[in-house]
Amino acid sequence: MERKIVLKEDIKVALEQVGVQSGQAIMVHTSLSSLGFVCGGAQMVIEALIESVGEEGTIMMPTQSWKNLDPEAGVHWEEPKEWWQTIRDNWPAYDKDITPTNTMGAVAEMFRKWPGTKRSDHPARSVAAWGKQAEYLTRNHDLSNIFGEDSPVGKLYALDGYVLLIGVDYDKNTSIHLADVRADYPSKHMTKESSAIMENGNRVWKTYETLYVDGEDFCDIGKAFEKECRVEKVMLGNGTLTFMKQRELVDFAVRWIEKYRR
Repeated sequence: MERKIVLKEDIKVALEQVGVQSGQAIMVHTSLSSLGFVCGGAQMVIEALIESVGEEGTIMMPTQSWKNLDPEAGVHWEEPKEWWQTIRDNWPAYDKDITPTNTMGAVAEMFRKWPGTKRSDHPARSVAAWGKQAEYLTRNHDLSNIFGEDSPVGKLYALDGYVLLIGVDYDKNTSIHLADVRADYPSKHMTKESSAIMENGNRVWKTYETLYVDGEDFCDIGKAFEKECRVEKVMLGNGTLTFMKQRELVDFAVRWIEKYRR
């Protein structure tokens, strides 16, 4: 495929075509490279998003730093097992102003420090948000309640928000994890995770219990969802924008999970 050049105005036109409007609250997942050559890079994508929703709107993105989990979970697969305890003892505590994202993409990495953006306190599964609802969405992100009712994705559901996929598939669609929490299925179980955090002024290695999730069937859920519910799509450069109502996605995913997941 011939690589295309994408300008900021192209992004804004595509956002309008797909249904993005002023005042909306939107969870955005992006792959900058999938679009081709974006003139100005991640900055242009963020500016286009913010200008499209305006001051009454809100943009939220995942800013996960999942390397700050126990090596036993596989997050440091490239390091030998004899180093694991040393990693536990020395990995830096999460700092929402400093800690970089892991594989969230160039847009999310720039967005976490964008002027006016708030970032949640979860040491491995944080989100960042800009706009009217940013403070509401990011505050009190509990260690154990990563994707539940009072988590950022649960609060977006309460706001009747939207999900925008920019050049990525449903395996990146974090909102489906809210359906994990709500659905009943045979293999559903809790797990223990650990992260380096600051507690009472000290760096500690904290273990907490949370729902086990993996997202392996999210693309299957997405394919089925698009056959039943309204999803808007438009091409942008070499990639595709996919836009949907988050409540419709989550409600569908709960039904799908309860029917098919074992």
